[in-house]
Amino acid sequence: MRSSRIVLINVIVILLLVAAGGAAVYYYVQSVNYISTDNARVDGQPVTIAASAPGVLTQWNGRVGQNYPAGQRLGFIRAATGALAITAPASGTIVQQSAVVNSIVGAGTPLARMYDLNSLWVTANIAETSIRNVKVGQAVDITISAFPGTTLTGKVSQITLATAGTFSLLPSANTTSNYTRVTQVIPVTVAVDNYRGLGLVPGMSASVQIHK
Repeated sequence: MRSSRIVLINVIVILLLVAAGGAAVYYYVQSVNYISTDNARVDGQPVTIAASAPGVLTQWNGRVGQNYPAGQRLGFIRAATGALAITAPASGTIVQQSAVVNSIVGAGTPLARMYDLNSLWVTANIAETSIRNVKVGQAVDITISAFPGTTLTGKVSQITLATAGTFSLLPSANTTSNYTRVTQVIPVTVAVDNYRGLGLVPGMSASVQIHK
């Protein structure tokens, strides 16, 4: 009875050691072959549709989810100089709007925001300690959190020449003017080869593996 228990314990210990060894090998292979991060998201170029002059918004035809070509008339403003048309400044799909018919608007008032949903990319924040291994043109595996189980492919298309913290409104310094030493991240743009039928939208969380 006691010998059987000892054998069982030894088997369990061996299995745990094998599992730990396998995990160690997996993480070693990952670190050697890839630069990985979960700090990534789907991105795109936002286009703001704004009032061209002060006046009253007398008409608005824009719809969220609708695609419009550049120059498409979306509404009218009654201004001191007469009726002025509001048009889409670029081709894209309206994803958010705040236009209210018969409301008074000022010049430059945002009425809606659109994206070209056929021209999205992934922005991945790579630790500064790993950025030396990132080069334009490297292959990338992309996983979108909203669509687990499907891997997209892409390539590194741009490496930002500043850390993400550089653009922060809150500086990383204390009252003695000494910078707080933390690992910074550098935004890397990844062009997506093919959406593979996935409904990607800006802001979706993503994970990337950059092939070294």
